[in-house]
Amino acid sequence: MESAASNIKPLVSFIIPSYNHAGYLRDAVKSVVSQLYPAIEIIIVDDGSKDNTKEIVQQIEGVKYVYQHNQGLSAARNTGIKHSTGEYLVFLDADDWMLPGSIAANVQRLQANTALAFVSGAHDKVFVDKGETRHDYQEVKAKHYQQLLQGNYIGMHATVTYRRWVFDEFLFDVNLRACEDYDLYLNVARKHPVAHHEGNIAAYRLHSTNMSGNIQLMLSSVLKVLDRQQPNLKTAAEKAAFKRGHEVWINYYCTEIVKKLSIPGAAISTADIDTLLKYQPTNAIKYILKNKAVLKPFLKKNVPTFAKRWLHKIGMHNSFSPAIGAVEGGDFDRLQPFCSDFGFSRGGPVDRYYIENFLKKQSGDIKGLVLEIGDNEYSLLYGGSKITQSDILHVDASNTKATFIGDLSDAPQVPDNSFDCVVLTQTLHLIYNYKGALDTCYRILKPGGVLLLTSPVITSIDRGEWSNTWYWSFTDKALERMVGEAFPTGKVEVDTFGNVYVATAFLYGMGASEVSKEKFDHQDSQFQVIVTVRAVKGEAV
Repeated sequence: MESAASNIKPLVSFIIPSYNHAGYLRDAVKSVVSQLYPAIEIIIVDDGSKDNTKEIVQQIEGVKYVYQHNQGLSAARNTGIKHSTGEYLVFLDADDWMLPGSIAANVQRLQANTALAFVSGAHDKVFVDKGETRHDYQEVKAKHYQQLLQGNYIGMHATVTYRRWVFDEFLFDVNLRACEDYDLYLNVARKHPVAHHEGNIAAYRLHSTNMSGNIQLMLSSVLKVLDRQQPNLKTAAEKAAFKRGHEVWINYYCTEIVKKLSIPGAAISTADIDTLLKYQPTNAIKYILKNKAVLKPFLKKNVPTFAKRWLHKIGMHNSFSPAIGAVEGGDFDRLQPFCSDFGFSRGGPVDRYYIENFLKKQSGDIKGLVLEIGDNEYSLLYGGSKITQSDILHVDASNTKATFIGDLSDAPQVPDNSFDCVVLTQTLHLIYNYKGALDTCYRILKPGGVLLLTSPVITSIDRGEWSNTWYWSFTDKALERMVGEAFPTGKVEVDTFGNVYVATAFLYGMGASEVSKEKFDHQDSQFQVIVTVRAVKGEAV
């Protein structure tokens, strides 16, 4: 007869990241609760959603709600790990669901083999637009790391149940915009035993907003993840699997592009053609030669110098810009942006890439006593344990998190020479008396203290909360003079970030995930999306 202790089930933590997926959350939670497994906790990590995620979660009993500033899927999962207490962890995307009995199936296998780092199973792919469901399972009994090198046989993250100790050694890479789960599988399986079985664990909902639909992002990400493993390859079999993996991923995603090219009226992007040209040039050329609308821009981009005169004769300028009157608008040929909420509904604002890179670079300054304007999310994110006290100045007295209430341009209640760092992001343009605000920053900083400031230049204007106080737009030259006058004995460093592509993407409301790192990192001060300032308060004269 079993003892009472043997009937005690280990706690399983379900971490559900959600970004603007409030409509799916009830079903996701219900699928976990209906497992009838007796020991679960559910943590919903709201990754800065702009929909009613918080309100929906407050109506669901028995879940833990954690909010964070929008940082992406990897960061949301890492946040969930920190707030979980279970012996086992499962990551369920908000728009997917668990299948009946799946928790017990994975837990039993982990208990039967205590050496396993994780166990994974089969899943159903649910094609929402087509109304179809397809079962997905690839049998793998051994050499899991080698099998993962030549393809992601797991296919869906929610089918994986991890032991907690895995995350003492590994976390999700926040620098990956996609394939972060595949990266983790490879890293874990390279060092620890794992298992895979045919039991059906979860359902993967495929719809128009899935990141997996972004072919260029997925292919570049998966090859990046795979290439990280190259220094770790030890055997000829692993090296062969690695090479085969490259072939498998390229063929898979290029086949998806070819399928799209064959659909009449499908929206074909330049990135689609460029990807095909890079990896399967024969297929790309076949398509280009059949489509005059694609042929012209292809020739402009790739024609050798000796053919410039010929291009000019057929209406293309020598500069490789379109001839006058021959500009093709494409998706930009419209009078309304793709979205009017700064890109929040399309993956997060474009300018945050620059803001967060700036703060990450200057994270060494975010220490000691830190004051942030509006909230303290950036301070805590980039200062972490280096902060001894985190204060917030907010203009609204109803803000319960603020330690100081008032207008930065006139804040005598904030003491002189007090702070090691002041974080002022995307706020100065909302303050009419901006000179007074800069003077306050100087006054309240300790000698040697640092002001970290960002300000928009090329931007749309908010229609909502800040519409009545959106006063200014400061260029780098303006901020050099303004901050220099406020910090007369200190050191002021000013940088600009952006280019014509990123500025256009921002104005049209594109999300940060829709812009490549290569385009982000090209800097052209003629098109300033944001300006950053690092100002150090000097010693009193």
